[in-house]
Amino acid sequence: MRILLVEDEVRLSQALVEIFQKNRYGVDAVYDGKEGLRYARSGIYDVIVLDIMLPGMDGISVLRTLREEKNSVPVMLLTAKDDIEDRVKGLDCGADDYVTKPFSTDELLARIRAISRRKGDVKNTTLSYGDLALDKGSCALQKVDGESIKLSLKEFQIIELLFENPKQIIKKEVIIEKIWGGDSDAEYNNVEVYISFLRKKIEQLKVNVQIRTARGIGYSLEEKL
Repeated sequence: MRILLVEDEVRLSQALVEIFQKNRYGVDAVYDGKEGLRYARSGIYDVIVLDIMLPGMDGISVLRTLREEKNSVPVMLLTAKDDIEDRVKGLDCGADDYVTKPFSTDELLARIRAISRRKGDVKNTTLSYGDLALDKGSCALQKVDGESIKLSLKEFQIIELLFENPKQIIKKEVIIEKIWGGDSDAEYNNVEVYISFLRKKIEQLKVNVQIRTARGIGYSLEEKL
């Protein structure tokens, strides 16, 4: 899952970024509403955590604009305000949930998981394709009913993307946007390096699944012929 965090309190933003990364989520953080809207329009995010009080453009205006543009990305409003009118206004504008500061990080993570599931996120902690499985809880690749191999964060995020779209070619630029972020300096060779790592681990498991290369385009998860 990739999260866009739009929060102008730098310390809070940095703390949340660390929490999200520890939970194996990709995250991009921006600090004003106009930049948040620009990032959100990219369409690469699974959830947006959006503060209401923002410089440049307030969170409600960002949310309203996204919904007017038919962007249905799940949005969690994060704000210091606890007035009932603010909650109602945010939810009426299309927010999926609302958390007030201070908040429990465990509750925030649980709510993020909940709103992502409403939009079709996989409920199971294990994804499988052919005789290969990805255990999202332990961050490991495994042969069905067999041995497993731990993955690094980037390896996990890339293979999860392939598992969620089996037999579909995922373009290299999409992988970069989803895993590294739209403004990252990552290049195609960064993707190629991690694909190489993943292939070696898949080969160690001796399964009938492979990462196939669409030359010049991207990669897909396929069963061997």
